[in-house]
Amino acid sequence: MKAPTALTSAAILAGSASAHSIFQEMWVNGVDAGYLTGIRAPDYDGPITDVTSNDVICNGGINPYHTPISTAIVNVPAGATVTTQWHHTLNQVANDPADPIDASHKGPVMTYLAKVENATSLEVTGLKWFKIQEDGLQVSDQTWGVDRLIANKGQVNVKIPSCIPAGQYLMRHELIALHAASSPGGAQLYMECAQLQITGGGSTNPSPTVAFPGAYSATDPGILINIYQTLSNYTIPGPAVFTC
Repeated sequence: MKAPTALTSAAILAGSASAHSIFQEMWVNGVDAGYLTGIRAPDYDGPITDVTSNDVICNGGINPYHTPISTAIVNVPAGATVTTQWHHTLNQVANDPADPIDASHKGPVMTYLAKVENATSLEVTGLKWFKIQEDGLQVSDQTWGVDRLIANKGQVNVKIPSCIPAGQYLMRHELIALHAASSPGGAQLYMECAQLQITGGGSTNPSPTVAFPGAYSATDPGILINIYQTLSNYTIPGPAVFTC
């Protein structure tokens, strides 16, 4: 596929300028935890574009959290499946063509965990994050994690590792839209953090771990990329996925 012309690019950006998304609900082994329960979701559905900003940790700066911020900590057994739910906005509109996100916003979907003393603390700098899920480009048909999220009506299944220690964690769930990523600062990062109490588990200390900000660079091949071509590979940003 050829790269889009300037006119085509402008049309894509204009048509999807407000076609963003928010992670706002989750299920644990099929049981709904409740709308916004244990999730720090902003009122505005816009992206973070500066990968060096503290806003890439859990959002909440440029896009302030919806208040009151949930103080719930959701119980999740180690080894459980958490199903996340994205929608275009908090105030969902019937027959919204951009729900859960506009189809132009192609890119990867990722999930991280960080162990914390208090999952409700709003101080989120200095944490050690490890990746537990990623879904990038399927080369055979040039489809993306976001395409599969849309096909699944905004839902993503995330397996919690069975061997990690019990305790409180933040789960950072993220998608990166790459429709404007051919220039620096064009990638759009959407992320929210969920507050978890992981029970059971084991004694394995996950690795590798990364810091946010710091895990991504504006020039990473998975951040600065022209997706309007047939790609033979795609390097998902961040570390390798931790597995037990």
